[in-house]
Amino acid sequence: MRAVAYKIPQPISAETSLVDIDLPTPEAKGHDLLVEIKAVSVNPVDVKVRANAAPTEGEYKVLGWDAAGIVKAIGSDVTMFKPGDEVFYAGAINRGGSNAEFHLVDERIVGLKPKSLDFAAAAALPLTSITAYEALFDRIKVQDPVPGAANAILIIGGAGGVGSIAIQIARVLTGLTVIATASRPETQAWVKELGAHHVIDHSKPLAPQIEALGIGAPAFIFSTTNTSDHIASIVEAIAPQGRFGLIDDPKVLDVAPFKRKAVSTHWELMFTRPLFNTADMIEQHKLLNKIAELVDAGRIRTTLTETLGTINAANLKKAHALIETGKMKGKVVLAGF
Repeated sequence: MRAVAYKIPQPISAETSLVDIDLPTPEAKGHDLLVEIKAVSVNPVDVKVRANAAPTEGEYKVLGWDAAGIVKAIGSDVTMFKPGDEVFYAGAINRGGSNAEFHLVDERIVGLKPKSLDFAAAAALPLTSITAYEALFDRIKVQDPVPGAANAILIIGGAGGVGSIAIQIARVLTGLTVIATASRPETQAWVKELGAHHVIDHSKPLAPQIEALGIGAPAFIFSTTNTSDHIASIVEAIAPQGRFGLIDDPKVLDVAPFKRKAVSTHWELMFTRPLFNTADMIEQHKLLNKIAELVDAGRIRTTLTETLGTINAANLKKAHALIETGKMKGKVVLAGF
């Protein structure tokens, strides 16, 4: 089967940072589905792994976690899917990736593709939807009010992949007032279009802008990027006893200033459940099916903003380079081989 991979972590500009290769088609066993890949989306995690993680010496590493495709074969323990099913999922970081013609994935982290979307539009959704949903409902628990706080959430990095779906999920599944950050006219317009009640500029101090809204201190803050640049404003802006969630990787995160307000801090990593084979891993299957239902009901839209052609090394290099600019709006997708 055709695949895209690398042997040595390198800058994306290097000739061999990603290369086209041929690999044996894997066999589905146990709870695994063998999926014929129709489309993939590229995420910041792809860029981070490619730049830093060396595969076993002499071997290739295939990236790719967001995927949409058709089930071709199933393992002996599979109960929820059958060959021919159209699916979407985000995979597991400790397994081979989806930048290949065929891919193995555990059925417990797979959902049925939204019927109203093509494969490209569906591939934009899984990783960010799981991340946003788990961050909101499993980590900072927005369903549990904070006494005396504004029933509001600040989403830092509202125009990125996770922010773009978090805004929508918060609007359709909660009664929260949604404040999103964006710094350029086009990204500010994007987050408003997705449903943010208020938009503030993350290139300026956040706390005074939130105060100027006149709604009070938000109960929840969810940071998707550049957390270390905003931590002082987050401490200032969040309500006492509020809950703060983040997904990025600041080299240092000093949470001591949160003590005075008794603010709890929650990291979200959507790979945790499949990585540790947790007892509740099937929640990702349920979550993706719920997202698909919301999409098909017209309550949530895909966050696909750009398609870069077929799945090959040249096009994946373009996608990685685009993400490395830090100015992505929504999601970038590749479709077909």
